[in-house]
Formats: sequence, C-alpha cells, structure tokens
Amino acid sequence: MTFTTIHRRPPDGRPRRRAWRAGLVLALTTVLVGAGTAVALPPAAAATIDTSAYYVFVSRHSGKALDLYNFATNDGAPIVQWARSDGNQQQWQFVDAGSGYYKIRSRHSGKFLEMPNTSDGTQLIQNADNGTTRQHFGVADSDGGHVRLISRHSGKALDVWEWSTADGGIIAQFQDLGGYNQQWQMVRIGSGGGGSGCGSGSFNAEAVLNGSTWTARNGSSTVYTGGDMRSAMQAAVNSLSSGRTSKQRVVVRGSGSMGAGTRLSLPSYTILDVCGTINVTGSGSGDQAPVYARGATDIEVQHLNLTGSPLYGIFMRNVNNLTLGQIDMRLNSGLGVRIDNHGGDRAVKVRNIRIDNVYVQGTSSQGVETYGVDGLTVGTVTARSVGESGLLLNDTVNATVGTVDADNAGAGTGYAAFRMANRNGRVGSSYPTNIRVGNVIARGGGRGIFCVSESGGAVIDRVTIANTGNNSILIENCYNVTIAGQSGTVTGGGEVRIAARSEFPISSGITLQNLTVSNTNITQNPCGGANNVIRNVTRNNSTLNWC
Repeated sequence: MTFTTIHRRPPDGRPRRRAWRAGLVLALTTVLVGAGTAVALPPAAAATIDTSAYYVFVSRHSGKALDLYNFATNDGAPIVQWARSDGNQQQWQFVDAGSGYYKIRSRHSGKFLEMPNTSDGTQLIQNADNGTTRQHFGVADSDGGHVRLISRHSGKALDVWEWSTADGGIIAQFQDLGGYNQQWQMVRIGSGGGGSGCGSGSFNAEAVLNGSTWTARNGSSTVYTGGDMRSAMQAAVNSLSSGRTSKQRVVVRGSGSMGAGTRLSLPSYTILDVCGTINVTGSGSGDQAPVYARGATDIEVQHLNLTGSPLYGIFMRNVNNLTLGQIDMRLNSGLGVRIDNHGGDRAVKVRNIRIDNVYVQGTSSQGVETYGVDGLTVGTVTARSVGESGLLLNDTVNATVGTVDADNAGAGTGYAAFRMANRNGRVGSSYPTNIRVGNVIARGGGRGIFCVSESGGAVIDRVTIANTGNNSILIENCYNVTIAGQSGTVTGGGEVRIAARSEFPISSGITLQNLTVSNTNITQNPCGGANNVIRNVTRNNSTLNWC
C-alpha cells in the first residue's frame, strides 16, 4: 500500500485549521525565491536534540506515534500514525544536516523521512539518503514541551491530516499553524550506541558511589556519607525543597544493595533517575519496594535497573500523574510493577499513568499490574518467564497499550501474557470501547489472552500466540471485546474459547476476526450470549464449535 502524494481538503464541518492561540508567532520564517521554491530559515528556538538517541514522536492531538507503515523497508513507503508500541518502526534518530536542520532516520529501515514536494496534503514518506533538502527538517518549540517538525523544502509543518485519531491516519504537511495536530512529544528511547542517556541533564540532588562510600549532595551541601545505598538515595530525596509544587530531580550514580524489607519513599513532585543497578536481598513483608510512593502526585522514575528478590519492584499506591520511563527488572521472585488505588477510597481511581518501557523477568507474580486506574498509557511490556501475567489490568479504564511481548508467562497457571479482570474496562454499568491494545505476543506459558470477571470494552489490534499450555485465548464473562481488529495468528496450544461462569452474565459482544488459527480449536460454550461474531478466520487443522 502506497500513499505517496495524497492531496485532500479538510471536510466541511471539521475544525478549521487556525493558529492555536491569538498572537502566535511562528518559529519558522519562509522566504520564497525563484519559481515556486520555498527556502525555510531554521527555527529560532529549537528543542535540545541528542543525535546519539532514538526518539518516538507522539502526536499531541491523537496520542499515537509516528509509524513506518506495515514495517516497510522500501523507498517511497508511507508514514502514518499508529498506537504507540515503541517498536523499531516507531523509533527515529536525528542526523545533523547543518545550518540548524536534521535528517531523521528510521531505526527499522535505516532510511530517512522525506517530504517529496511543497503541496498541502502531501504525505510524508521514507527514502534512501539523497542529500536533498526534501530530507531536512527543523525542530520548533511549542508549549508543554512539544515540538513542531518543519520541512526545510516546503517550510510547512508535519501534520496529522484531517485531525485523524485513527490508526493509519496519514502524516502530511500543512502551513505551520501550531495546532495540536502539528505538535509532537519527543520521547527518548535510548542512545544509538546502546546507552540510555541516564543521568544527563540538570538535577537538584544526587547520590554517588565512590569506592564503597555513598555520598548524597544537594548543591554544595553533603546530606549523607556512608555505605548504605538506600540511605544515600533517601537522603538525596529528603533534601529536595519541602512543600514544592513543581518537580525536582534526584540522580543516583552507582550500584548497590538494599533489603527486601526496606523501601525508598518518594514524595510528590519527585523525579528519580537511577544510573546503576539496585540488587534486593533478604526477605520482608507488607508494602515494601525499592521504589515506593503512596498518596502522592507527579512522580517520575526515568531509569531503573533492578535485580534480586523484592516483594514489589515498583509499588505506587494512590499516586496520580505518574511516569515510568525505562525500567529493567531481572528478578528471582516478587511482583514487578504494581500501581493501585488501594488504601483509600476504592471508588476513586488514580489518574494519568504513563509507562514507557518495562522489561521484566523472573517474577513469581505479575510483571506489571494495575488496579483502579483511569487514564493509562503503556508503550511496551516485555515479560520473560514471569510467574503470572505479563500485563494484568484490573478495574482500569481509558487505557492504551502498545505491545505486550511475553515468553513463558504464567506457565502451568491460568494467567496470561495479557489479562483483564475485575470489571476492567467497565464504565458505570456499560462497556464502551476504552481499552485499546496494539499488539499481544505470547509464546508458551499459561494463556495468551484472558478476559475474565465482567471485564471488556477492549480492542486488541494484532495477536501472535503460539504453543500456550492452557487456552490460547479465553474470554469468560466479558463484554464488547474484539480480538484481532487488524490481524493475528494462533498456533498450537490450548483452544480459543468463549466461555462463562454461572455467577456472571454470559459473554456477549465478542468478535473474533482476521485470524489464522492452526492446530487448535475454536469453541463457544455455553451458548446464549448476544452479538458474538466470528468472521474472516482461517482454520488449519482446527475445528469450530460456534453457537
């Protein structure tokens, strides 16, 4: 499929393109020279760019990521928006082109973004490096930390065309008006050399290991000296301004150990960046975690590497406005990440939770679990040999998940690579579509996908499930769930099953579509649910028992 130069006028009735606010001063000036040639002057105020890093560009308008359509590697392949997964097809690296401009290279294909001409509505494509200004872009600042990407060739801004919110919505160009559909959040994934960029930038306090001694400082003041990593980190956190209403940052430089019965407590408006590894030893009980917060707001954990045997790796209880960045947990037991609304009014959900990338291995419980969340954005959860689910959503609404990639999750159990439970997705007494998952990958383990206990309101775009020991897919007492909205394969393992327990209303509004099912069966039992649909499903050595 190719969308190289598409020209479309906005349909009547949609919001007209206009400057986002009165008095907007454009950060880019375009000078016309010659016959129809546009030469753009570089932005006056450009964002800080790290040319060693990869970035995901997330639309402020749609929340979706700039994406190389269908994992293409050919010249002329179109650029679209898609649910964020942080896959290589959504990762981009800046290459200095001189004079304040950059070329933007795909991590997946190695090719560069290109704007082929100067017409409104022309779609962005990729091409091999050709040395032209068609592949040069300026970066102009917008409010809230967002940027606009301006073509040097045309002087126009990259634009989510026609204000689309759909997967596959094209990325085109239009006059730089500063609207949300022209603004992008640059989410740093890591450096091109394999580093993470941890600890770079400004900070308010730090804890540093030198030999066997930890020293915590805030400016010129030393607030801790000794041999205990947890004490040094907590002293650095405690040295931040009391009663602050904006975030302050602590950087930890070094590796060490802390006991499973202890925790690092983060108050509101705290950023933690751990450039090293915390190894958790011993045993403990209760709400203990190397990184912990309760009843707080505006917390960020930018980087964290964790080993050992914690009760919880990260435990956030009644925390609003939470961001977890690059999290790597290689554990022997415990639960990886737990975010919940317990310990307070259970009718009040925590809000605005973002998880960029979590790699979790070896837990005895879940990899990542939420309970009582409203407003969740997850990039990628990679789970390896976790004892229960890779990602478990309980009583969570308005969630967008890019990718769940699980090997051997919940082996020998009824848990799944991706599981929804406890009225997950239920809004009031109904199940409008509010849980959106881009991709579920499951190899081995217990189940691939499991929806249970009056959950639903979910669409999973793509599935790749192979050789699970229990059901490949089990939908039990769930409502309004679409599996494989785009495409999917199920190979071997337990059957694909639509089921129900007697204590809840029977499953209804279940759609299985766009699947190839091989060497396993498809069953609906019991019958009686309304609007359960199977369509465009190819079966290979697979029986179908459908009501």
